[in-house]
Amino acid sequence: MKVASWNVNSLNVRLPHVLDWLEAAQPDILGLQETKLTDEKFPSEAIREAGYEVAHAGQKTYNGVAVLARSPLNDVMTDLPGLEDPQRRVLGATVDGLRFINLYVPNGKAVGSDKYEYKLGWLDKLQAWLAAELERHERVVVVGDFNIAPADADVHDPEEWHEQILCSTPEREALRQILDLGFTDSFRAFEQPERAFSWWDYRMNNFKRNRGLRIDLILTSPAVTAELRTSTIERDPRTWDRPSDHTPVVAEFAADGSG
Repeated sequence: MKVASWNVNSLNVRLPHVLDWLEAAQPDILGLQETKLTDEKFPSEAIREAGYEVAHAGQKTYNGVAVLARSPLNDVMTDLPGLEDPQRRVLGATVDGLRFINLYVPNGKAVGSDKYEYKLGWLDKLQAWLAAELERHERVVVVGDFNIAPADADVHDPEEWHEQILCSTPEREALRQILDLGFTDSFRAFEQPERAFSWWDYRMNNFKRNRGLRIDLILTSPAVTAELRTSTIERDPRTWDRPSDHTPVVAEFAADGSG
């Protein structure tokens, strides 16, 4: 089974990219973030014509998450328990016995800001909910734009980003607490090239200079980690015309548990 995650930074703009990538990469499940459109405006017909079922939790202009899958989506949820919030950032569904959770974690804006405190509180609620999900489901995959670079190895210039937003100690500790529930950062389950990133700011020619961060993650529960075969970052879509500032991340594992 192949699962993937991609912050498309406006599906209205990036739909042709998504359709092209679906045809080329053939993922079984894809989580999209920052769709930036309402459920009524979601291009469900085009996605279904590409061979995918879809669930979407959207809002106008901001945020928005979707799950695309070749098989039916069951037990869909779109709210983080314990958090009353109109922002559409979470979508969970069960697909072929796999609990697939797609996240768009708040950015936080700046360390110490109100949005930063909101982010930390959101992550606290997320951890509690994921702990409950692990009790209910053995096979869980959590994907998304986490807006956190897990370690300095995931940052093009750790000194420049030291204790800045996306790289601060409290953010990383919040992510560590989620991993400590039993999840594995699938990318780090394998030997990887240095300076491997998933997001590059549009400004200052950062992609060509490879000045990026790895903030798009695929986390796997122990049962799925045991089945992992690969976990990669697909850089090519970032080279396309009018790209998202993120690129897809992909993990493959044995769906039958054979390893």
